[in-house]
Amino acid sequence: MTTLRPELLDELLAGYETPEDLLGDEGLFRQLKKALLKRALGAELSEHLGYDKGDPAGRGTGNSRNGYSAKSVLTEDGEIDLAVPCDRNGAFEPLIVPKGRLEGFDDRIVSLYARGMIPAFAGTGST
Repeated sequence: MTTLRPELLDELLAGYETPEDLLGDEGLFRQLKKALLKRALGAELSEHLGYDKGDPAGRGTGNSRNGYSAKSVLTEDGEIDLAVPCDRNGAFEPLIVPKGRLEGFDDRIVSLYARGMIPAFAGTGST
C-alpha cells in the first residue's frame, strides 16, 4: 500500500490553524472522506462496467455511465452529501456506500484498495 508522502501532508495542512480546520463541518477530514468516496465510487463503476471513464472500449457495450444521483450518507462523524454515479442499465449497486449509515468506512476503503478496485491517488490530479 502506498504511504502518504510528507510533502502531501504538508500541503494538506498548509492552512491549519485550529482543530476546527481538521475536524469541523468543512474541515480537512470531511473533505478527504468525501473525495475518497467520490474516487471509490468512480472506481467501482469502472469495475462494474469493465472499462475506465473515457475508454473507447466502452462504446457499443450496451451499458455506460449515465450521470449521477444525489445521496446523503450518515458517517461516524455526520452526514455527507454525495453524487453517486449511475449506469444506463440501472444495475450498478455500489459497495462502498450502502443504504443507510456508512459504518466501517476505513475498513471498506482498505479492502477495495487491496483488491485493486481503487487506483492510486497520489499525484494524479484527477477526480
